[in-house]
Formats: sequence, C-alpha cells, structure tokens
Amino acid sequence: MIKGVKVKKLVKYCDDRGFFAELVRDDEPELLSRFGQASWSMSYPGIIKAFHYHEKQDDLWFFPSGNAQVVLYDLREDSPTTGETDVYYMGEENPIMLLIPKGVAHGYRVLGERPATIIYFTTESYKLGDPDEKRIDWDDLEIGFEWETKNR
Repeated sequence: MIKGVKVKKLVKYCDDRGFFAELVRDDEPELLSRFGQASWSMSYPGIIKAFHYHEKQDDLWFFPSGNAQVVLYDLREDSPTTGETDVYYMGEENPIMLLIPKGVAHGYRVLGERPATIIYFTTESYKLGDPDEKRIDWDDLEIGFEWETKNR
C-alpha cells in the first residue's frame, strides 16, 4: 500500500426501509486533517479520468453508485513508496472511503455497463484562478498502467 493512503470500510445499518451509513465524521482526523470542500461527479461506462495530483490538498473518495477501478501512483520523492502503483476496486460492490494524500497521482476507470457516481471531500476548496490540480496523461509511460481488463 502506498504510504499515507488509508481505507475506511463502511458500515451499513440495514432494515426493512433501506440502509444508512456514515461516510466521514469530524472526529476522524486520520481521514481529513481539515475540511475544504465536498463535490459530486458522474462518469459514463468505460470512461477513464486520469491522472492528476495535488500539491496542497488530500482527497477522500467514495463511489455510492456504479463501480470503478481506482489507480494511485506515488510521485512523492521523500516517500518510501515513491514510484509504486496501487489499485482499488470501489463502488457498490466494495463500499469504502479512500484517502489519497497530496503528491499521489490518482485516476479511475468506470467498470460495468452503468455510470459511476463519485462523492469526494478535500482538505482545500477549489480555486478557479489558481487550481491545485496537476495533470498527467492517462497513458503516461512512467506510470505505465494498463487500463484494459484482461481475461484470466
């Protein structure tokens, strides 16, 4: 696992009406050191949104609907996991929260035949005139990630 990445398994409280689950709480500083913004996005099946990273903010990701293959790549020069890649499968089939530290490139591919929805929390608010988003091509040779599903 890339240093600083954290996974929180969600607990669903189910009854005959449906379910309830807490995503993030103010007494969980190990997940977000500070609250900056909450955002919501949807991507269509097969779409790849990758890669980008932040210099100032941490991200906390959750996919409440659909499923996604999430890929992380550690760009931090002072990290013991520099140059390592991690893959997480998130969404309806695996409801987890994923903390992505600043300096770790991240992206995802929507799996299956339905759109995926992501809700994410950040430690900084987005600044239109000075965005903390650095882009890397989805097929970057240094990262070298193969996005296609392989039959086994």
